[in-house]
Amino acid sequence: MQSRAVKIVEGGKLIIPASFRRELEIGTGDTVVIELVDGELRVRSRKADLRRLQDRVRQIGRREGAEQSAAADQTSDLAAAEIANG
Repeated sequence: MQSRAVKIVEGGKLIIPASFRRELEIGTGDTVVIELVDGELRVRSRKADLRRLQDRVRQIGRREGAEQSAAADQTSDLAAAEIANG
């Protein structure tokens, strides 16, 4: 895990180092997802967030059986389209 100290600037903004932005595949103007977990601020790209959502939906589908797995994939694709369209 990489870590880097950054300063909070005016308006509560922080600068994400270029190497981190490259790793996250994000750029100026992109929307990211942030969350607080156990006192930590976590930042991930919408693309990564979408992959997590799709994985969760597929796991639920596997637990409910192969027949419902196809429906879960369709739901995952619909969720992907909805997130991509903002």
